[in-house]
Amino acid sequence: MGRLDGKVAIVTGAGGGIGRAMARALAREGARVTAGDIDEEGLAGTAHDAEGEIRTQRCDVSKAADVQRLVADTVAAFGALTTMCNNAGISIPARVTELSEEDWDRTIDVNLKGVFLGCKYAIPEMLAAGGGSIVNTGSVNSLVAEPFLSAYCASKGGVLMLSKEIALDFAREGIRANCICPGWVDTPINWPHAEMMGGLGEVLRTLPDWQPIGRQGYPDEIANVAVFLASDESSFMTGSAVVVDGGMTAK
Repeated sequence: MGRLDGKVAIVTGAGGGIGRAMARALAREGARVTAGDIDEEGLAGTAHDAEGEIRTQRCDVSKAADVQRLVADTVAAFGALTTMCNNAGISIPARVTELSEEDWDRTIDVNLKGVFLGCKYAIPEMLAAGGGSIVNTGSVNSLVAEPFLSAYCASKGGVLMLSKEIALDFAREGIRANCICPGWVDTPINWPHAEMMGGLGEVLRTLPDWQPIGRQGYPDEIANVAVFLASDESSFMTGSAVVVDGGMTAK
């Protein structure tokens, strides 16, 4: 039996990167998965040759109607919802004095409001199913700041605190909420920030100085943690910041 047999999951931001790895890992372990993203071509790549069952649906997580539809259509297709992975995110690096109001709003809308909407519409269905697990994707920037990431740090700090608050509100109703906090991972979301740090080559050259494990992480390594948090193996965990950062924040 798979570790997630009988689970029904939604993964947002599943058109590539960590979200794609999560959707495929959850399906491989037996969950029936809806992969959501605004990138429909990326979603097709996520579902292609996946082990297990993945349906795809276009969804802008900053739009309440899109998220509500994503949840409703998943329940209609699979009969229930037990697992919500709020993973969609963007990064627009800039110091606060140089960040436009539009870029601030877009970052908060996707990274933080998107998690709020995912939880808002998923929790009633999870309660109807008898409980479940919410897995929110934060960042090491939920815990510590980095230069040039004013909006991103603010949004990811909010994701962690929202995860903790939801954990408190729903612990006795069988719903757990945890926040994965990845370090530097090999995904395109990091490339604009890398350019402001001297280019990707320079980041990878200096990475052992600040990520002690000596290399970047990979999406599958984050997805493995999401599988654990989605499974009953983590049944006593809620409200946790699960740091997966190669030792970056240990110093």
